[in-house]
Amino acid sequence: MFNQPTRAVGIIGFGAYVPRYRLPGAEISRIWTENNSRSPVREKAVPGLDEDTATMSIEAARNALARAAIDPQQIRAVWVGSESHPYAVKPTGTIVAEAVGATPAVLAADWQFACKAGTEAMQAGLGFVGSRMADYVLCVGMDTAQGRPGDALEYTAGAGGAAYLLGPAEEAVAVIEHSLSYVSDTTDFWRRPSTHYPSHAERFSGDPGYFGHVAPAAEEMLRATGASPADYDHVVFHQPNPKFPMRAMAEVGFTPAQWKTGLLVAEIGNTYAGSALIGLAAVLDVAQPGQRILMVSYGSGAGADAFDLRVTGRIKGAQGRAPTTRDYIRRRTPIDYAQYVRLRKKLATH
Repeated sequence: MFNQPTRAVGIIGFGAYVPRYRLPGAEISRIWTENNSRSPVREKAVPGLDEDTATMSIEAARNALARAAIDPQQIRAVWVGSESHPYAVKPTGTIVAEAVGATPAVLAADWQFACKAGTEAMQAGLGFVGSRMADYVLCVGMDTAQGRPGDALEYTAGAGGAAYLLGPAEEAVAVIEHSLSYVSDTTDFWRRPSTHYPSHAERFSGDPGYFGHVAPAAEEMLRATGASPADYDHVVFHQPNPKFPMRAMAEVGFTPAQWKTGLLVAEIGNTYAGSALIGLAAVLDVAQPGQRILMVSYGSGAGADAFDLRVTGRIKGAQGRAPTTRDYIRRRTPIDYAQYVRLRKKLATH
């Protein structure tokens, strides 16, 4: 059954960030397979030498605040979900809170649930605002490009994400009408504390991992709300590669016209904790009042969060206050594999 806060909650500000560097999938294939075989993504976003999850989260958070147009001192929680926090012991949330001007009277914390760490933070923020413990909560899903050299993940592991400021529904650009979570103990993808790169169970990541959670979560949302796929104008699923979300959305009954705006993985790669959230940001950039959106995230280990949103008339006043997701995607600088190795510090020098 879906979650139901005592106070209606919505998104009052949103913002994306994607670093400018792009590594073509064909370039990875050239190095590791000695040919230009077909890559699951055209290219992926790669952070610069001075970028990490904290700096990118700050950029996205500032965009969300620009659209919300509130005093950062009113924020009572700053939560950052990621698989690539810059410190093992030191929260990214405190860095972001300080940078956006929300300190010191604020709760800051980091969230971890693989690729749904960002929506996990949103579920908690929904409860925080919905219970009136806070009027405003800032939730971020952000990741850097991670993948063992030559591994299948290296082709899709991109960088970027989005930030969302949650608040009372009457101030929202999109009201969160329903949300639910769907989890199981399914080990399809993992990284132990002593290892640098994540591991995955290859095809097991699809079934029963991704497909065993994302589609059922969407179907449970439809049952709980009494809606049909045709009732939604836009749908965004977690995007580990292009094939998984398109297959899952088609199985539930959605059409390409409903998912085309938010499906970005072929252009920037899988942004992990930011994957579903950056797709939602791209939708909100162009959404119209009254439109309905379904977003479903996925996190290995495993689980999915589903959100049923309705866009309000306030969206028009917010859309032009910050760069759009597409603005960041268009702002690109191609790099080769050698530059990628340098930027991601994959070559040991000591």
